[in-house]
Amino acid sequence: MAEPAVTPADLPALRAVIDGPLAEIARRFSRYLAERWPHDALVIFTRECTGRPRKVAGAPEVVDRVGIGELEAVRSALAPGEHAELTARLGEAERRLWAVLDRSGILLVLLPREPARPVRAVRATAGRDPVDPAATLPCGADERCALPGAAELAARFGIVATSIRQQVAQASPEYLTEARAASAERARAVAELTAAHEATLTAVLATLRATGLDDRQARAAAVETASAALLAARAGRATERALAEEPPAAAFDRLRAELAPVLRDTEVLFAAPGAGAPLPGEIAVGARAMTTAVVLAFVGQPGLRRLRVGWEHADAALRIDVRDQESGVIDADALRRALEGRVRTLRAALEIEALPGWGSRVALRLPLAAPAVRRERGALDRLNRREREVLGLLAAGRRNRAIAAELGVAESTVKFHVTGVLKKLAVSTRGEAAALGVRAGLLPDAP
Repeated sequence: MAEPAVTPADLPALRAVIDGPLAEIARRFSRYLAERWPHDALVIFTRECTGRPRKVAGAPEVVDRVGIGELEAVRSALAPGEHAELTARLGEAERRLWAVLDRSGILLVLLPREPARPVRAVRATAGRDPVDPAATLPCGADERCALPGAAELAARFGIVATSIRQQVAQASPEYLTEARAASAERARAVAELTAAHEATLTAVLATLRATGLDDRQARAAAVETASAALLAARAGRATERALAEEPPAAAFDRLRAELAPVLRDTEVLFAAPGAGAPLPGEIAVGARAMTTAVVLAFVGQPGLRRLRVGWEHADAALRIDVRDQESGVIDADALRRALEGRVRTLRAALEIEALPGWGSRVALRLPLAAPAVRRERGALDRLNRREREVLGLLAAGRRNRAIAAELGVAESTVKFHVTGVLKKLAVSTRGEAAALGVRAGLLPDAP
């Protein structure tokens, strides 16, 4: 009888992988896999995460150069639920890789540390046992081969992929904050790089088209090369935008599908948004989560029979409107508490009206423009959840003893976290760290 792909002994370590900030899940998973599947680099690629579709760990000379187009090419080479060892471009070079495409569409790519064991070329599908080494043939450069320990690796990654999808679907304030910051920073970086590429290539084209140059064949070849590079730079910007944005109608259609099981016994009028510019991905994710929370509050009213759920994309904002004409006894205070974290993170405006005997209405306005990216944002992104909490309390002027009491930890633990905060923020005093926390809006809410 074959051993299970994931044993009870694996569960505590897997829980440690999925229990923590989403931005660091690749590093935790890389450490978890290191002994069984030694590798120099690990990449998780998912369209679910609008802020950082690439989650990486390992050799900077590889992971810092990994492009969306490269990962899309690997992803398209596999069917959902499939895994294989194959040769593909990663980090601007052809490499032998281990790749797993979860049934959810989330991709895992590993760069093996040692040369992969030669195996017979096969179509490696989920659940297939590793190939018998005694019956193997060399795996050619253009072949796809069975991945060592494939079923076990796929099962473990399936748990991680499910966790990623659930964290995104819940659209917690922490996830939205991280995604919003990452989206804004990526958009700025892409715009700067694209502008630089376009300026450089335009200058090259202008020079090569100059009438004073001879050797027409060489000039024609150079013009063709530069033109192709210019198109590639623009295509790269389009690819990044496609990953970071979602058309309003498509986002609303996903909402309808998600709400269908909840509203099975209710007559619902869905008012879809008209044509408009694509929504930033984190706005689309947050809007669906907030609309779902509002709808669940309405469904909790006794005798609900009719409901209207509408989105409107106008005035540089997404407007959400949910209303009924029923009892008007919606729990406004509970709903505000449920939405406050996302409302604050996305800088939304919330209105709740409940008139007993007449009906209830909830309106949300989500601005589409991202807040200005601050220079210290990158350093703040390196802080884990507990360090953010400590920084917020430092920004509020708390001393170590007060922080320890508020967080329910030992004072020595607080000192350890403060040291980590100072190191990651590259500052030397608590005051400097507190100033960064204030500018980043990390002050805790007043009691």
